[in-house]
Amino acid sequence: MRRAPGVALGLAALVPLAFLAVFFVLPVSGMIARGLWPEGRLDLSGVPEVLGRARTLRVLTFTLVSSLAGTVVTLLLGLPVAFVLYRLRFPGRGLLRAVVVMPFVLPTVVVGVMFRSLLAPGGPLGGLGLDGTWVPILLAFVFFNLAVVVRTVGGLWEGLDRRAEESAATLGAGPWQVWRTVTLPALAPGIVSAATLVFLFCSTAFGVVLTLGGLRYGTVETEIYLLTVQFLDLQGAAVLSLLQLVAVVAMLALAARTRSRREQALRRVGALAATRRPRRHDLPVLAATAFAVAFVLLPVGTLVVRSLQVGPGWGLGNYRALTDPDATAALRVSVTEAMANSLRTAVDATVLAMLLGLVVAVVVSRRPRSRGWARTVSVLDGAFMLPLGISAVTVGFGFLITLDRPPLDLRTSPILVPIAQAMVALPLVVRTLAPVLRSVDPRQREAAATLGAGPWRAAWTAEAPVLARPVLAATGFAFAVSLGEFGATSFLARPDRPTVPVVIYQLISRPGADHLGMALAASVLLALVTVVVMGLVERLRVGSVGAF
Repeated sequence: MRRAPGVALGLAALVPLAFLAVFFVLPVSGMIARGLWPEGRLDLSGVPEVLGRARTLRVLTFTLVSSLAGTVVTLLLGLPVAFVLYRLRFPGRGLLRAVVVMPFVLPTVVVGVMFRSLLAPGGPLGGLGLDGTWVPILLAFVFFNLAVVVRTVGGLWEGLDRRAEESAATLGAGPWQVWRTVTLPALAPGIVSAATLVFLFCSTAFGVVLTLGGLRYGTVETEIYLLTVQFLDLQGAAVLSLLQLVAVVAMLALAARTRSRREQALRRVGALAATRRPRRHDLPVLAATAFAVAFVLLPVGTLVVRSLQVGPGWGLGNYRALTDPDATAALRVSVTEAMANSLRTAVDATVLAMLLGLVVAVVVSRRPRSRGWARTVSVLDGAFMLPLGISAVTVGFGFLITLDRPPLDLRTSPILVPIAQAMVALPLVVRTLAPVLRSVDPRQREAAATLGAGPWRAAWTAEAPVLARPVLAATGFAFAVSLGEFGATSFLARPDRPTVPVVIYQLISRPGADHLGMALAASVLLALVTVVVMGLVERLRVGSVGAF
């Protein structure tokens, strides 16, 4: 008997929903409950005390101010770059796009190591005296999130019909007036969406802040980590996790609203190739783009150069030490073994994220005619975005305190790490595939059905041809994200099976030039693998659809 497609999709959605319930809702709620229900009774007496602490206020203030500053600076730098890379036509544009996107997929610990190498005494910019201040954290935020603005706004900008701007100019409007009255309103949904995501990524940053901020500068994310690991203050960690959860839900709701508006705009105008050659009055934006590219390449180049520095000379000693299990007492395995662990874990996490992400993307890409079902699909879409913004530290620690008894006693199981990484990659897989599926005209499925195809055959006929490349791109994206995941993995990785980001953090936490040299070399290798994977992803992506 043939089931109705809607019912079958609803049943299919139960699998990822069950996964989300067991491996996200349960750990997060368990972590919060451990702090707010300490003895089986709700106890909120500690909430005012936690929020009233001077350190908590300092952390909240720093999180808010640094995230806002990071968002503003990233927008100011990213908008001219988006214009140049998506509205102007010149040789090497594709290469520059890849360079600008590269930082977003680099492991956060590696980004932290880069800026430490750049600004530390002896580094190329060590003379500025910025090491140990909040400035490196802000620069790392901009470095990491520049790609979000460029791809999100650039993708929308690329699809704008140039004739509206040209008509305004013909009527006597100057360049600034054209920008303010025509271009900016059209780009507003994309700018707001990008700003929301950048603020979200800045406020939940972990590896970068932990590496550069130490105990002096912390965000809510790092504070949850310190309260949990160093001070065993579960109540304080629970209060901050709950506060972060509320803020993230609000931010995701805003992002979803603006994203929906952007997709409608794209359908209305189409993806026109409206590029032109650069002109003389484009020199300011071209200069801003040159500065942005230099800003991206300088820390990367510094990392590579310093990884080759061995004592007073130069060589491959740091790289050779990566294969020696006795190179340092700080590690129980060699870095090459850790790399093998990372690759195996990332493969497992990618397979899991893709299986679940495909199902979720198919379900949330449908447009039910019923208002109730449409609202349900929207809520489902938002639910699977939550892991993107909730503290990976909370999820990781929640795993340990909730999955510790039958029938789910997984405390010593190695599958916890790929599951946690899949949870982080899942929203990005959905966000890559769902827009592509939504871009398929429903009339194609209806036409196939008219010709006699069943519901599944009609969907396969209409959607499979456009889905192959995005699926490969999402696979690479999930693999790269899993490879660099650090927050949850730092809790769950066993000492004898660490991943590379965990090893890098262990090395830079130890004194000595040898440890730093090995950390730099390991960072270069991890960055190289990640960039190669993302280079393939960029070639497989369908235009700017499904950017984030």
